[in-house]
Amino acid sequence: MAYDVIVVGAGHNGLTAATLLQQAGLRTLVLEMKRYAGGMASTVELFDGYKFEIAGSVQLPTSAVVSKELGLDALPQVDLEVMSVSLVDEKTTPLIYYTDLVEAAVHMEQVHGIEVVIGMAEMMGWSAAPTRALGRFEQGTAPKTVDEMYACATTEAERASITEMLFGTATDVLDRYLPDREKHAALRGMLAFLAVNSTYRGPSSPGSAAGLAFGMAVPDENTVLTKKLKGGIGVLTQHLEQQLVAAGGELRLDAAVSEITVVDGKVTGVVLADGERIEASAVVSAIAPDLTLNSLVTAGAVTPELSTRLSRIDHRGSYVQMHFALDGVPEFVAPYEFLNDPKMQSAIGFFQPPEVLQQQFEDSRRGIVPADPAVAFQIPSASDPDLCPPGKAAASAFALWFPVEEDPSEYARLKAEMGQRVIDKITRFAPNFESLILKHTTFTPKHMGTMFGAPGGDYCHGLIHPELLGQYRPGPLGYLDQPHGIAGLYLGSAGCYGGPGITFIPGYNAAQAVLSDR
Repeated sequence: MAYDVIVVGAGHNGLTAATLLQQAGLRTLVLEMKRYAGGMASTVELFDGYKFEIAGSVQLPTSAVVSKELGLDALPQVDLEVMSVSLVDEKTTPLIYYTDLVEAAVHMEQVHGIEVVIGMAEMMGWSAAPTRALGRFEQGTAPKTVDEMYACATTEAERASITEMLFGTATDVLDRYLPDREKHAALRGMLAFLAVNSTYRGPSSPGSAAGLAFGMAVPDENTVLTKKLKGGIGVLTQHLEQQLVAAGGELRLDAAVSEITVVDGKVTGVVLADGERIEASAVVSAIAPDLTLNSLVTAGAVTPELSTRLSRIDHRGSYVQMHFALDGVPEFVAPYEFLNDPKMQSAIGFFQPPEVLQQQFEDSRRGIVPADPAVAFQIPSASDPDLCPPGKAAASAFALWFPVEEDPSEYARLKAEMGQRVIDKITRFAPNFESLILKHTTFTPKHMGTMFGAPGGDYCHGLIHPELLGQYRPGPLGYLDQPHGIAGLYLGSAGCYGGPGITFIPGYNAAQAVLSDR
């Protein structure tokens, strides 16, 4: 059977593209190698009765146009009074980030001082021009050249912020706006973690300011904010899948694609791992651009020059993702008793100052596991009890930095060591945590790569480094200065313009490119 479009990969970007194309009247088939859809934006029952957002857990602001077209406002949401709590150590005053922006500002002023409010306001001002330059929430636009990035600035100060975004360090920005290393420790730790968790650079490494700007991207009147989804991020996948099927589209699971066939420079369809051939005049790939063009398309369809360029994309994910089935809710002790309030447990950051995070990054490159890692910890069942059995708790943790340049023979030892360090870190704040663990799993970048086809376990499909942003990140047809040149092939993964995060922009852009060519 022939289709108008085949979409490779049923992550949120692939399902976004497929839904929009099917709704536009094109007969669309989605092929997914796993036995469930959603990719990293999935809610999975890892242990009996315990469900986890297996990788992606935060739905970011997105274009109001995209939200409306996908019907995202219909999704059930959890009303959170507190978005996150940031801690460093016993000497540091915790930072509580309330969902209500006024309440958040009042807390910052009363607990941390007016200089913190001013510093954060100035940092948001600093990030405004880089937000426009990066185009993170813009639908239907092409990647910006460096000149076009600078054209987004309206003042010399904004030009300077774009320059710093491209060449500076996150620590330099933090030192300027939040200079007190003790009084501002919790906020500095949180922002440093935000700056580097999608990079392979420490906060004092040149280019790390790009990660900070990307993470701080400021929504405007053309974007919409979303809350945490009831049932986990997998509800999003189910919503898109239902829309696809309702419009007449098809989704096939356990259907790995071994080749995107190209004849005389044109896509003709795909070949599955079992040998089945499926014809289509257009293919949207929602997997990493380099994996698509260097491994899936018919040999010889991509020029050696482009293949070499793609092979240089940095995919060094350096983290562990852990999930815990708990025999009850952890009990935090003084001075952290306030964390026993369920409203405080949506996201708890046990962070490190930027200076420590930098040293830990450098140590990890020599094979050293952090003795006291920075950990983003969540107990989602506190606000969404259906994620676990009654009286129990489901918890997750994401931590930096896992050594990924070490001898592969050391991988199992390093994984066990890193996992135990994360458990020890959480137990320091909640002494009964380790004793509550019934089952747990630790995913390293290698595991994430195997499970989701993300090269190196890089959930960005190309890290948030300046040399992989703007014109250096491909759009649906490839790079601005070096299109892939294959008629009927469109790229739509997190490795494309718009970038990672659950914003749907790369998938939306791929769909629009297909429709434009039709």
